[in-house]
Parts: sequence; C-alpha cells; structure tokens
Amino acid sequence: MSVNEERSNRCLVIKFGGSSLAEGPSILRAVRSVIEERNRGTRIAVVVSAMGKTTDHLISTAKQACGSNIPPDELDGIIAMGERTSARIFAAALRAKGEKSVYLDPSNPNWPIITDDLFNNAKPILPLCEKMIKKVVQPLLTDGVIVVVPGFIGKTEKGAITTLGRGGSDVTAMILAWALSADQVVLVTDVDGIMSADPKVIEKPRMLKEIDMDVLIGLADSGSKFIHKKALRYKRTTVDVKVINNAAGDLRSEGTIIRGSFPESIIVEPYPEIAMAVTIVGRAISESPKTLQDILQQIKRFNVPILGMSINHNSLILYLPMNSSSELLEALHSIVIADERTIALAVKQNLAFINVKGLGFEETPGIVNVISGALSSANINIYGIFTITSSVLLFVDLKDKEMAIQLIKDSVKKYRSPEDE
Repeated sequence: MSVNEERSNRCLVIKFGGSSLAEGPSILRAVRSVIEERNRGTRIAVVVSAMGKTTDHLISTAKQACGSNIPPDELDGIIAMGERTSARIFAAALRAKGEKSVYLDPSNPNWPIITDDLFNNAKPILPLCEKMIKKVVQPLLTDGVIVVVPGFIGKTEKGAITTLGRGGSDVTAMILAWALSADQVVLVTDVDGIMSADPKVIEKPRMLKEIDMDVLIGLADSGSKFIHKKALRYKRTTVDVKVINNAAGDLRSEGTIIRGSFPESIIVEPYPEIAMAVTIVGRAISESPKTLQDILQQIKRFNVPILGMSINHNSLILYLPMNSSSELLEALHSIVIADERTIALAVKQNLAFINVKGLGFEETPGIVNVISGALSSANINIYGIFTITSSVLLFVDLKDKEMAIQLIKDSVKKYRSPEDE
C-alpha cells in the first residue's frame, strides 16, 4: 500500500474547545488546520464547543430573564444554541475556503447523538448513536466531506433537544470516534498538553508526551481540566486521544497522547497475596516527620510494597503483604521502643485486600456507604477502607474474602458502564 493510500484511510475526530473558537481569527486558524489535514487525505469529523463563554452567558441570561423556574427542556433548547451557532459558522468557513462540508443540526431527522430524556445532563444511548453515526456520518466522510457536529447536544427518540452536561463536547467526540473506528481524537485546547502539575500552582511544569488512562484518572480526580472526566468513560482502547494547543494551528503538532481506556465495567479485584495490618500507636505521631521517615525507610530497605496507609494524631496503620519478612516487623518494633513518641506495635494478620474500581466513584454520593452497608449486612468487619483515583480499597478478614467480593459486586451493579446504559 502506498503512503497516499495509507493517508486516505486515516480518520480523525477533531474537537475544538470554546477558547479555540472565541473570535473570528481563532476560528479561521482552526479551519485552516482542518483543511491542511484534509489535504493529506484524512477523513475528518469536527466537533465544536460554543464560542468562548457563550454557554455561561446563555445560562445566565435565561435565568435572569425567566427566573429559576425555567423548565429543564426549555433551558436545554436555549443553551444548545451556542454549539449550533459555532458549528454553522465553522462549516460556512470551510465552504468559503472551497471545502465540501456538512453541518449536522439536532433539528435534522438524521441527527446522530441520541440520548435519554434527562435534560441538562442527558446520557447517550450508545447502540442508537452508533447506528446513526454509521448511517449518516460515515458515508459523508467516505465521500470526502468534512462533517461538523455541534458538541454537547443530544436528542431524545421523541425529538426533544437535550444537553450532555459539562464536558459534553468531549463526550460527543469520544462517541463519534468509537462509532467511526477513528484513528485518533484530537482535543484542541488552550494548553500545550497535559502537564506534570498545574501551571497555576507550580511555576515550571513539564508537558507529558504520553500518559496511560490508569494514571490519567488520578489527575482527573484531582480536578485537572484538560479533559472532562465524564468523557473518559467513553474512550476506547483502540482510539488514542491527543491534547494540543490551538495556538500551534497544526493538528499534527506535539501534545500529550492518552493511551488505553478505563475498564468498561466495575471491577472487584482481590490482591493475590494475603495482607496484614501493622498498627503503631503513640503520642502525636503525625507531628513527627522523623518517625515516619524511619518507618518508611525500613519498609523500603526490605523492598515491601505498602498496600494502604492511614495516619491520625496518635496512630499509624500500615497495610502490608503478610509474607513480609519477620525481620521487618522487628525493625519497626525497634523504632517504636527507641522513639519517645511511639508506645506499641500490633499486627492483625490474615486480611484480604480488595480493590473496587469504577470511574467517578469519588464523585458518586454514598458509594462507600453502599459497599460498607452490604458487608455490614453480612456481619463482615472492615479493617480499613480508602477512596483514591476512582477506586475504593478495603481490607476484610481473609475468611470473609469470597463472600465480601460477591456482596460488593451485587451492591455496585447499578453503577454501570456507558455501554450498559
């Protein structure tokens, strides 16, 4: 196969954020970047957000004029105009440059993003979206047409306009890429890529060239705004995502590549080894960096992984594999008797470590109560529980392991993957 033929088979979904479309020159730069990529033979679907702060302005204006009692369906119809206007302008600009371009509007019977009727935060019905995208968008791309889709917007099966909530344009791009089997989603933003730290907090962070989804989830949980976390649920392993800066004006400019995908369903995963809890009690342990440093150095010396850790004013609990060397426990005990702040060490053996993974768990009200309640109903004691990076980590008695896993699976069934919705 020739290079040109390879290029002609390439398919991209390009999503332009509001900052990339804030004014005429910005839109023109975005249009030129699309045309440049199209001239390489690439099939392109463009997803656009509302220009600048249009959505915020529309919401504020509607509520000022209509009060707080504006019906959700009417509000969706109003705020959807931001993306619809952006898409019309973008498609018109492409045609003005001599390109074949089609703008899809939710008023069209062939609109591809079909949702439930939860106005202001609608959920896409993926089988229907896939069917319409393959029916409507794919043939246009095959014919060399640049398809422009307003992001953030959906439509119910009865034809009512909905919106997907904050980050909805990212969701639109991910769904299009999945249904089209696209090679890549390019998110055009106002940052160079995903950074090693927030530039507003750290003076000189570096740009990450690549990042895996398992790591990315932790950054998303911390509140980073490079991509809306809700959209990550719709990313598939076969489609990479690239985050680039709109200032470059080149869709092939360097940025950050996001690889992999988050599990499509909730995973209840036991740690393969038996665990134990080492509790160190004393006075003001949390105020003694030297004590903590000595403890961690000993654990590092014996090359033992820390499965979990909990600390408060007067106690420290370390969750470690039970096969850890007895010499480690002796070393930790030596620290206890040598440090005036620490008093005693206790070990609880034969624990099972269970990791429950589900994207957005930390923002799911009551998820810890759901899990702990299910175990409590069977009189299963929890010896430690933590939430971090969309996971709930917990420790139970080893004899309760299998029952606990099944109870947890049953209790979280309602938190389904996008394809189950």
